[in-house]
Amino acid sequence: MLSSVTVRAPAKINLALSVGPPGPDRMHPIASWMVTTNLCDDLHLARLPAGTPSRFAILWHSDAPRRSAIDWPISKDLAARAHLALERRLNRALPVQLRMEKRIPVGGGLGGGSSDAAAMLRGLVQLFALDISNAQLKDIAHSLGSDVPFLLDGGSALVEGLGERITTAALPSMHLVLVFPDAVCKTSEVYAKFDGLRADARVDTARVRALLTQQLAPHAPFNDLAPAAMQCAPTLLDDAEEVARIAERAVHVSGSGSTLFVIADEEMHAQALADSVTRALALPARAVQLALAPATEHA
Repeated sequence: MLSSVTVRAPAKINLALSVGPPGPDRMHPIASWMVTTNLCDDLHLARLPAGTPSRFAILWHSDAPRRSAIDWPISKDLAARAHLALERRLNRALPVQLRMEKRIPVGGGLGGGSSDAAAMLRGLVQLFALDISNAQLKDIAHSLGSDVPFLLDGGSALVEGLGERITTAALPSMHLVLVFPDAVCKTSEVYAKFDGLRADARVDTARVRALLTQQLAPHAPFNDLAPAAMQCAPTLLDDAEEVARIAERAVHVSGSGSTLFVIADEEMHAQALADSVTRALALPARAVQLALAPATEHA
């Protein structure tokens, strides 16, 4: 049996996001083209002796583009909740020591917490050689959040409903520039603002599907939540306009914000644009590529 594993939790981008009205449970159905990138958190998991309490440590990686206070209780952390949910499903203890090194900003619309939860589930299955079906794992993932099932595998997919319907799509070869504004967008506040702005909201799956069949142009991504995010964090609009001025192309919001992204022509263009944004606006920016969920490293 393995003694330790390192699992990478990739940031996700919504290349397209259509949002419907809330249901009786106040949850919003979506249709979204989600992709994962090579910006990742690292989860280092070490198996502990039977009967030992699990231990968790969360810190920022030295090359994290934007740091904030890690001030949430471990009981609220999605990776810790994923660990507990798997223990409960299997009715057995899975004693581990976790050292999480974060690069994905908090409150950035990149699914960092959800990806950490998915990585924790993947890592525990391998570390303890667990006999659990993919369907069971997806069920646990869905109980933790709507992005977690997609992030179990990552890559590229059309994600529908409340995140439970996932249709794998080809992963395009694409270079992006991610820009990390000072603004933090709280998901619940953005959705509440969206409800006030979009009484006519409906899920337009056809519009999302149409993007999957073509080479994605820099202006083509869309996000129904972007206007709400910019009203919740007014400086976000100013930042987007400044980035658009420098990039000379469309700027988009990922998820509920606040991360902005631009589609670049190729790797050198992405790096040059990231450098230009950081110099001109003093905002952290990073050139990234789309990537499948990285393989787990064994020790």
